[in-house]
Amino acid sequence: MVVTRFAPSPTGYLHIGGLRTALYSYLWAKKNNGKFLFRIEDTDLARNSKEAVDAILEAFKWLGLAHEGEVVYQSKRFELYKGYVQKLLDEGKAYKCYMSKEELDALREEQSARKERPHYDGRYRDFTGTPPKGVEPVIRIKAPMSGVVSFVDGVKGEICFNATDILDDFIIARSDGTPTYNFVVVIDDALMGVNEVIRGDDHVSNTPKQIILYEALGFEIPKFYHVPMILNPEGKKLSKRDGAVDVMDYKREGYLPEALLNFLIRLGWSHGDQEIFSRDEMEALFNPNTINKSASAYNQEKLLWLNAHYIKQASYERLVEELRFFGVDLSLHVKKVLLIDALKERAKTLVEFARLAKEILETPTCYDEKAVEKFLNDDAVIVLEHYFEALKGEKTMHTAGEFETFTKVFLEKKGLKLKDLAQGIRIAMVGSSVSPSIFDVLEIIGYENVLERIQKLISFKRRAV
Repeated sequence: MVVTRFAPSPTGYLHIGGLRTALYSYLWAKKNNGKFLFRIEDTDLARNSKEAVDAILEAFKWLGLAHEGEVVYQSKRFELYKGYVQKLLDEGKAYKCYMSKEELDALREEQSARKERPHYDGRYRDFTGTPPKGVEPVIRIKAPMSGVVSFVDGVKGEICFNATDILDDFIIARSDGTPTYNFVVVIDDALMGVNEVIRGDDHVSNTPKQIILYEALGFEIPKFYHVPMILNPEGKKLSKRDGAVDVMDYKREGYLPEALLNFLIRLGWSHGDQEIFSRDEMEALFNPNTINKSASAYNQEKLLWLNAHYIKQASYERLVEELRFFGVDLSLHVKKVLLIDALKERAKTLVEFARLAKEILETPTCYDEKAVEKFLNDDAVIVLEHYFEALKGEKTMHTAGEFETFTKVFLEKKGLKLKDLAQGIRIAMVGSSVSPSIFDVLEIIGYENVLERIQKLISFKRRAV
């Protein structure tokens, strides 16, 4: 059975790189009827943030990425880790290193003078003397002193590390007794039964150290997949401007979770030319062995395109519920279906959807200056006044069709075209010259409010003269 995990560190927000890794891990477990587990790597007690933990869990709930079992917190497992440190000491696979800061600084200076790579020289590896006073030892693993550590990566293929070049006898527990990252990751993955690890390729250099620990502890080594980074359009590391923000910011900016997940699965993986993937299709088709070996480029326009697609596909009930978050409650509005139909083809985000809806639902408090200047000269205001007077006598008008028929008759009598009136009506209704079908807008607003808004615009223009 395939068992994967996602294990974020709660020292900051969850960004899309981490979320993509989590999505890949989730999908691979689901495809194989396996388990997707969740662990919080919170051993850095000084930098941990409860708010960050809450935000990460909130993001997974919003995205619908459910995990098996309880969340595992590393901070609650220190005694467990100490037991495994002692096990390695007892078996002679690890040792206490009493190297002082002064010794370390002197070693670094000597190595720098010889133009060598800074490294620990193993001076306490076989130490049997009397421990120096006043030095709390760190615990180091006895790493191989020669040979090669290699593994077959599911994305990158075979990767080899020369033991003498990269490993040293690395630390597994600090002088205060706290375990190091690579040590606890190995223990947790092994005890949780994780047998396939999908993670960012910034962890490639950690892998040989973890393999040494798996072997020293007698644990089975999992399959590794290291996923290339997501870069900005210029090929550089993502910044906040490019999209490296808290995942929940995407919700606040009006993105639907299925759009974000669809966007992320295509950042580094493909299935032919297919762009739109349902959750079921993602679970059925995804395979980490076909992840691209090269980095992916973040494309904001593609995300907006996907989000617009999912907004169009969303049900009326779903959109009514989603819009509440952005301050628009359509639940009791008698024209909500017409309003949603009028806007769902135009909005790329729910923020934009809510703004457009408010423009129709709320009487304008100001008017677009450029639109007024361009479309509301004296002649246009006179036409609008005549239209207003004619409309006052038609109290049975309710539908877009009725408004349209009335308007056509009015224009024919005046010898005018729709262009002579339409922009004036738009400005009166929504404050600008841009809106959905003007007659749909009139039906949504309702006869009495239509009269009120036209009169308000006429008064505004007359006062400005």
